[in-house]
Amino acid sequence: QVQLVESGGGLVQPGGSLRLSCAVSGSILSIYTMGWYRQAPGKQRELVASITSGDITNYADSVKGRFTISRDDVKNTLYLQMNSLKPEDTAVYYCNAARTRWGLPLSYWGRGTQVTVSS
Repeated sequence: QVQLVESGGGLVQPGGSLRLSCAVSGSILSIYTMGWYRQAPGKQRELVASITSGDITNYADSVKGRFTISRDDVKNTLYLQMNSLKPEDTAVYYCNAARTRWGLPLSYWGRGTQVTVSS
């Protein structure tokens, strides 16, 4: 069973920074596409950023230039560096691991970590 555990969330003022971490069981970062999603109250879950095993990154337009996704295959950890935070970034952030095996989509989720941006 793939297990993902997020940490690093908290309360921060607008313009501040946070770094989220996702501890991943096993050495799966090299074969899974990893992503950060977020879900705000009353809104659907959205993709924030993703990174492939080949270190190809993708970002939502709303976070480009502010957030950076990275992975450490030695520590089996995924990161999301969030700078210049805005109140609209407030959400529960979820770590995701995804791959396709034998034509079937596989996806694993962490339990989430709360990020609140408020003055």
